[in-house]
Amino acid sequence: MDQNKKDKLSMSKRILIAEDDENFGDTLSLEYEDRGFQTDWVRSVAEFKALETCTYDWAVIDLKLGQDSGLELLDLLKKSSPRVEALILTGYGSFATAVKAMKVGACNYLPKPATFRQIEACFNNKHYDEPFQIYNHEQTPSLARHEREYIGYILSECDGNISQAAKKLGIYRQSLQRKLKKFTPLK
Repeated sequence: MDQNKKDKLSMSKRILIAEDDENFGDTLSLEYEDRGFQTDWVRSVAEFKALETCTYDWAVIDLKLGQDSGLELLDLLKKSSPRVEALILTGYGSFATAVKAMKVGACNYLPKPATFRQIEACFNNKHYDEPFQIYNHEQTPSLARHEREYIGYILSECDGNISQAAKKLGIYRQSLQRKLKKFTPLK
C-alpha cells in the first residue's frame, strides 16, 4: 500500500491504547502517531475514566492493566464508542478469556509478545507470515494444559456453575471439583 493510501486510511482514525507496560505502550503510541492516527494512551481504568469522552475507531487493550481488567475497560469503551474495533492483548491467554473478550465486544484476541505488524494485521484482516506465539514458551502445550483451558472455557460458558459444567463435560460434579482443586493458576 502506498503512503498516500495509508495517509487517507488513517487521517481521521482515533485509537485508544490501554497498556501498563511503559515501553510497549510508548512504542505502540509512536507507531500509530507516525501513521497519522490520533492516539490516547492510558495505563489503567481510572486514567480512561478521566479522559474526556471521545469516540474511538480502534483500541488495543492489554487484558491485565496492573490491578485492573482490560475487559472492564473494554466494557466502558463500548458504551462511549459502540463501533470501536478492539483488540485484546494478553500474556495470560486461555480459551476462557478469549471467549469473555469476544462476548464483551473485542474483534480479536492476540497473545503477547505481539509485533506491531501482527496487531496491524488483526485490524486489517490480513495475515503476515510472522508466527503468532500462542504460548509464552516454545514447547508444545501439554494435554493437561489443554484440558484445564477447556474446563475453564466450559465453566465460563456456564457462568461458574459447576453442576452445569460437569453435565456439559459429561463427568460427575465431584470429578470436576477434584480436577479444579488440583489445577494451579496459569502463569
